[in-house]
Amino acid sequence: MPAFTDSGETPPPYWQQHAACVQQALNSIPQERPLVLVGHNGAGPLLPVLAQAARRPVKAYLFVDAGLPHPGKTQLEELPEDLRQLLAEGSRFPNWSDEDLREELPDGGIRQQVLAQMQPRSLSFFEEVMPDIPGWPDAPDGYLLFTQGYRHFLEQAQSAGWPSRTFHAGNFCMLVEPIAVAAALVELMQQVDKKLSR
Repeated sequence: MPAFTDSGETPPPYWQQHAACVQQALNSIPQERPLVLVGHNGAGPLLPVLAQAARRPVKAYLFVDAGLPHPGKTQLEELPEDLRQLLAEGSRFPNWSDEDLREELPDGGIRQQVLAQMQPRSLSFFEEVMPDIPGWPDAPDGYLLFTQGYRHFLEQAQSAGWPSRTFHAGNFCMLVEPIAVAAALVELMQQVDKKLSR
């Protein structure tokens, strides 16, 4: 999984910086090998631009408790009002503390790792308009839901006819139950493959 690094002071948009991270991470993978791109949480809306940057065939897109692509819109438009207000007041997000994550991530080591990798973003990050990628989606899509906060995205996916699965758990479930989540993703991919072969 490529790490998204960026700087608010760097001229290219955040999404271009993230796309460059994916490009670099894929350098060692043969050009002809098809990819399955999986986006969790805020990475979901980035999948079209990441696919374009990958310059490789994409077999499927899987969204895991994630937002969906929204070309021409900002992430800010999809955030709850209270979070928008916090960002407008100068706060950054995510701004979780150890205590905030204790229930969802009971393993202290995993919790500290998540907190260490957390990159709180300022308002400018959420105000960035996502580009339109002509021809997307160019491969089948699937949706795996963990939490009720993303249910409206699941409903959008189902309305579009995407295969979907529901896994009742916390947003960081892949860190708590990695084997069960991997199995759910394999099952979702099998549903996507069936749809593709029809």
